[in-house]
Amino acid sequence: MWDSLIITPFLNILIYIYTLVGNNFGFAIILFTILIRLLTYPLTVRQIKGAQAMQDLQKDKRWLDIQAKHKGNKEKLAQEQMKIYKELGINPFASCLPTLIQFPIIIGLYQSVIRSLASTPTQLLDMSKHIYPFLNISALLPLNNRFLWMDLGVPERLELPFLTFGIPILAIFVVITTYLQSKLMTPPSSNPSDQGAQMANMMTLYMPFLMGYFAYTFASGLALYFVTSNLVGILQYALMGRLNWRNLLPKSKSPT
Repeated sequence: MWDSLIITPFLNILIYIYTLVGNNFGFAIILFTILIRLLTYPLTVRQIKGAQAMQDLQKDKRWLDIQAKHKGNKEKLAQEQMKIYKELGINPFASCLPTLIQFPIIIGLYQSVIRSLASTPTQLLDMSKHIYPFLNISALLPLNNRFLWMDLGVPERLELPFLTFGIPILAIFVVITTYLQSKLMTPPSSNPSDQGAQMANMMTLYMPFLMGYFAYTFASGLALYFVTSNLVGILQYALMGRLNWRNLLPKSKSPT
């Protein structure tokens, strides 16, 4: 089921885009990433609305009264919180949904990139089983796995003649863009001590390093997806006027 619903469609879309962009697999991954971002745009809108609704709730008098009244009773507090969520039509998990959906996409893309850049006879045979009939894969093999200085099937390192080690440029960009995306897209909290705000701050700190580790360890095609996805995500939020630039100023505590 995983192969049929995720791997095979991803693999064929990547190869089809590859044929449209002059057999350049790097551009195929970039365009594939933009396509995924466009398809998940409705979820991004829901994420924005969910995050804004949670922020507005922090100022609601009923919410503040519930927290004060049931401060010592966690079970009753949770029941009352779920009740007010239902009354106001708020889904507390709406802001997390796009992030959760990204994980199967990441895994599927990684496996698709590895399979599409097959080099051994066994790997080629396995890949041929997942190709749709309309693609003449025999005329495309072997796929061009070079993009800029990278081999998209292996972890990326920039080799310089005066250094004895390679520099993981893409992994560094993944960490930076993931951090910027998290900071710019996080709405200002009216209550920094709130549990939701604390969790968001933790995710902002930990997620860039987790994604950077993936980019450093796995095929550079996946790192290229991360960087493109982060930049497109920031652009989408910018076009909607939702970027919170004040979050980049550590000393500023005033809400936007």
